[in-house]
Amino acid sequence: MPMDDKKTHAIKKILIVDDHPIFRHGLSQLINQVQDMEVCGEAEDLHGGIRAVEKLGPDMAIIDITLKKTSGIELIKEIHLRHKRLPMLVISMHEESLYAERSLRAGAKGYIMKQETPENIITAIRHILDGGFYASPEITDAFFARVIDGTTGILNSPVQTLTDRELEIFQMIGHGIKIGIIADRLHLSVKTIGTHRENIKEKLHIKDASELMRYAINWLEHNPEA
Repeated sequence: MPMDDKKTHAIKKILIVDDHPIFRHGLSQLINQVQDMEVCGEAEDLHGGIRAVEKLGPDMAIIDITLKKTSGIELIKEIHLRHKRLPMLVISMHEESLYAERSLRAGAKGYIMKQETPENIITAIRHILDGGFYASPEITDAFFARVIDGTTGILNSPVQTLTDRELEIFQMIGHGIKIGIIADRLHLSVKTIGTHRENIKEKLHIKDASELMRYAINWLEHNPEA
């Protein structure tokens, strides 16, 4: 779409926060072809995302779950705390059943997998810009089933009982990252990380740190998109 044609329409500004430059480039090209949308900026981590929101004032933010040094869930929480009216869509390769509801609870308005068609991604973006929510039929059905049943749902794995922060630490442990480095990346004390680790062990019924690491490594091997 030529820029002169775009100027005749109300353009929605979209911010992309993703740690993969190639994906940001491809998504930017897709969005910029749409008549009433344009990418106003990009970021690759939590702090860059927050700065971009403050500086650029986007109409919407698209965020991945995996960012440099931390989780996109934390960025969603921060943006929602500071800019409650800014709609956010998660576009990620990570397992929808594990992250979609976490993203919505954190403040996002929708969740879609990266392998969806370009048409579906644009549909999700437009739906959220129009004030709606977006999720796959599977996630929507599961949500309504829990509401109707009055339950918290059936958990496929004890890992799903972990909080967002515990899940982030659990995955870092599975990647072999030392506790001190985890603390540094998350800007938390080693003592706090240790407390989270103990909570993880209790929820997963694990006795010691070595068993926890084996469990985390094995879980990541069987959930490569988590």
